[in-house]
Amino acid sequence: MASTPKKTASADTKLVRELAQILNETDLTEIELEKGTLKIRVAKGGGQIVQTMAAAPVAAAPLNVTGASQPVAAPAAVTEKADAGAHPGAVKSPMVGTVYTRPSPDADSFVKVGDKVKEGDTIVLIEAMKTFNPITAPKSGKIEAVLVEDAQPVEFGEALFIIV
Repeated sequence: MASTPKKTASADTKLVRELAQILNETDLTEIELEKGTLKIRVAKGGGQIVQTMAAAPVAAAPLNVTGASQPVAAPAAVTEKADAGAHPGAVKSPMVGTVYTRPSPDADSFVKVGDKVKEGDTIVLIEAMKTFNPITAPKSGKIEAVLVEDAQPVEFGEALFIIV
């Protein structure tokens, strides 16, 4: 019986690697697969591929897949994004999900660089579990930087905006 989990883990790892390869070869940003109690989500975001895998829908544990090729990102953009998270005016994502910078596909963005916002103004939506969550400005100020694109996957704590 001890050999069965190894075989399953090996098959699951192979499946995640195949999904990551498909993601890299296409213009897709996310693939989600559910098979019985197994749920696998592979997504590109923030210049890296993120894989999560869970046997039950209760919690998803990160899975490090060695050998999965990483997308090429401009070094300046990665450095800028990393530095932005440490900025005192950084507005960070309170959840994992997909960020939407506008209320509907045919509408203008909630905010853009240079806009003035008041504390409590909606600046972005994050979809998580088919629910759109409004993310509001934590303080009044001016949008100095927009660090995300519409329909981009985001992680918890990832910098979305800088307000000064």
